[in-house]
Amino acid sequence: MAAKKKPMLRVTQIGSPIARAEVQRKTLVGLGLNKMHRSRELEDTPSVRGMINKVSHLVKVEDVG
Repeated sequence: MAAKKKPMLRVTQIGSPIARAEVQRKTLVGLGLNKMHRSRELEDTPSVRGMINKVSHLVKVEDVG
């Protein structure tokens, strides 16, 4: 049997964490983002979605599939 593909999201940092709250900076690091225009492909889980919601003004989200 073929394994089910898990839904993935591509998260790209488009905003600077300078002059932002410490929580927002740590959330970006938790997502694996630390520099502008870097991207990560992450599994679409409720915890990742919550982190994205905290910094939605600093990231761009695309559905990878």
